[in-house]
Amino acid sequence: MSWTRREFLELASAGAASMGLAACSAPTRQQADNNSDQSTDTTTQPADNVDLGEFKSLALDTSAWKYDADNDVYYQLGLTYCLKPATTAYESLAIFVPGKFFTAEKKGDTYSCTVNEKAVVGGFTPSTAPVLLPINSGTLSPQASPTKYGYDGLGTFLDAGCIYVYAGFRGRSAGYDSSTGSTDLYPGGAPWPVVDLKAAIRYLRYNKDALPCDTSRVFSFGFSAGGGVSALLGSAGDAEIYKPYLDSIGAITHDAEGNAVSDAVFGSASWCPVTSFDMADASYEWMMGQFSTAGNRADGTWTAALSQGLAADYASYINAMDLRDSDDSQLTLDESEGGVYTLGSYASQLISILNDSATNFVSDTTFPYTYTPQHMDDPSFPGDPNLATARATEAAVAAAKQEAQSSAAADAQGDAASTDATGSTGDTATTTTTTLPTGTTQVQSTIYDTVQNYFAALNSDYWWINYNVSRQTVSISSLRDFSTHLRPAELSVPAFDAADRSTKTNQLFGIGEESTLHFDETVGERVAANADAYASLEGWDESYATAWQDDLEKADSLDSDISTRVSMFNPLYFLSGTYGGYGTGSVAPHWRVNEGVFDTSTSLATSANLVLALRHFSGVEDVTYVPVWGQGHVMAERSGTASDNLLSWITSCCE
Repeated sequence: MSWTRREFLELASAGAASMGLAACSAPTRQQADNNSDQSTDTTTQPADNVDLGEFKSLALDTSAWKYDADNDVYYQLGLTYCLKPATTAYESLAIFVPGKFFTAEKKGDTYSCTVNEKAVVGGFTPSTAPVLLPINSGTLSPQASPTKYGYDGLGTFLDAGCIYVYAGFRGRSAGYDSSTGSTDLYPGGAPWPVVDLKAAIRYLRYNKDALPCDTSRVFSFGFSAGGGVSALLGSAGDAEIYKPYLDSIGAITHDAEGNAVSDAVFGSASWCPVTSFDMADASYEWMMGQFSTAGNRADGTWTAALSQGLAADYASYINAMDLRDSDDSQLTLDESEGGVYTLGSYASQLISILNDSATNFVSDTTFPYTYTPQHMDDPSFPGDPNLATARATEAAVAAAKQEAQSSAAADAQGDAASTDATGSTGDTATTTTTTLPTGTTQVQSTIYDTVQNYFAALNSDYWWINYNVSRQTVSISSLRDFSTHLRPAELSVPAFDAADRSTKTNQLFGIGEESTLHFDETVGERVAANADAYASLEGWDESYATAWQDDLEKADSLDSDISTRVSMFNPLYFLSGTYGGYGTGSVAPHWRVNEGVFDTSTSLATSANLVLALRHFSGVEDVTYVPVWGQGHVMAERSGTASDNLLSWITSCCE
């Protein structure tokens, strides 16, 4: 193996088997109603025998507000949101408030503020203003609480009358608290990012009387793995499974009157969510990997055999699920020629999503059209100027390196002819080199002069996508054709639970001194069952035979096994009746899920399954699903900006 566990900080992980389906059958419609009618209620009856003063040290100091007079913003930084934080650098938050919402009295360097109930900012008052909670990490790096104030970007949300809360949280790995100089390793990975944000939400509700907002209207939003965390906050409100973790950090449980305090959110938004890791590897192989023979999917490799097996496992998973279409018919997969499962109503559902996305692209796009492949690692939500500075420095270094590489390549290539998307010279399309707005990379852009030429280029090798000129609609022939042309497998197999434990998701399920561990029970079972057959194929290492099972038997410091920890990072665990956690979480009534349909970082099924489950979950009022043709792993939008569209959606949810 090219990596050893010692090469990461290795974390003594959690134990036994990635999340499996519950043995129980899908619940009845009445059971679904009973399980989910808890979506928006954040108040309960006072609890008996509680210490009413237990959390008084977490009461917000209303005389400690700072003021930005130029932009009329009150703010507080470094507010620890639990009694026993493992790291104050991450388990604290900052609050930003539109100035009109407060009546203030200056006291030295700070202001004593009371709520101005008569104020109106944008379309909101202090009693109706929503709370916005950004998850500003696409790869689940830890999100530090801001240590200094910066206004850039906040105006979009504050001018609309929203309260903006930038909460720190621990990331995908354990670490050390640099702010204290502690030499003790604090725990990280699943489920700590979700736990920390739940504790932050409870802090806000505990202090609701001191804040000019409606703390029942909390909206979380994130991109990539951060979008997956936002989906968890939306699906697992007040879920009992997180209680031991919340108790371990002293998260607030009740207010000063003894009323239980909720961590449920009102709305969840995500772009290209990466989540549901129990079947993420199988989903990737079914959607993309099984159609590839590149890299470690080449014929004769053990990983190619694993890819085909995982694709079949995914079909079995879908057929055991209770995902349904708009007519309430169960979605399933059927075996097609060659032993692959690309037929059936589930495949047709995904094809319909792609057809609609391509049709919207035609109506949205003015030609000539320039296609530029793009990929993001992290979003750039405002709130922490330190993070912006760090990312700008990283971007400048990367841009300089890329410029040097491009210059060297240009010198070597000389005056070679440009080629179009078909690989030949001609007038269907032309290529140019484009620097992306972030300045982080340079990529080849392709310019298409007409819509007809765009689809002609896509059909250059054979006809698989049809553009109906008279109806202005688009249809594709199969998922295989779409995948091989526009969403090919770019991650190795397994995509998330790598054989050498080298992915960021392997880190997410590590613990302590074992920083990366296997977590995918489906992969583990297939490897164990086929080890003898794989041993005769290229790339096999005998240590793989037991690697998954060895890791899957480990438990974390709170005695949660890997199966439990994977469940706590799977929104479907709380949304689908075929999982044991169904109905145990309070589910947000409002959802927005955007997906770049050219995203090669995860399967299209990840967001589609989430949306399908939500649309049949009682208590969910609306699900906005925006699959965007021509965009990849980015904050995909059909038009406009992500922040403006997010804000419009939030406003509509509050009407």
